[in-house]
Amino acid sequence: MSVEQPGQLIVITGPSGVGKGTLVSLLLQRHPQLSLSVSATTRKPRPGEIDGVAYYFLSQQDFETAILNHELLEWAEYAGNYYGTPKAQVIEQIDQGNYVVLEIELAGARAIANIFPQARRIFILPPSIEELEARIRARGTNSEESIASRLAIARQEIAASEEFDFTIVNDEVEVAIAKLENAIFS
Repeated sequence: MSVEQPGQLIVITGPSGVGKGTLVSLLLQRHPQLSLSVSATTRKPRPGEIDGVAYYFLSQQDFETAILNHELLEWAEYAGNYYGTPKAQVIEQIDQGNYVVLEIELAGARAIANIFPQARRIFILPPSIEELEARIRARGTNSEESIASRLAIARQEIAASEEFDFTIVNDEVEVAIAKLENAIFS
């Protein structure tokens, strides 16, 4: 007789440019039992991003329809674009006993805490605000106005990091990954 293992929702958040994407990508490579929930967004794809893999890229009208139809677990507006988590795929994966990773913004992470209080909530911190700015600039995809906006938002988000079950400073990738693995699997 086997007992079904309950699924687990893992919420990973942190300011834009902190390296969430890099950490999550490495985590998924090393732990194939984890599945990433693909978020929806109205922002334009960056070079190399594929619809349905990086994000579901939606028009503003389609996103607003999904909101009205309660098809999103959470959603938020960030830096002029909508971001959200399609509900059906996440619930299905957890019901099947899978570990589902959500890489989302702070507002979404807060909304998830109300819906899934048993989720493991992890906040990724930059080593410093100066390092965060350098990482955002290194992308080469943001205007000065966008960088200033992202840094102002980042300062507010960092102040909220105490709300989370775990905080991990992404200074050295291998150290951050080890701490992330410990937070998820301990």
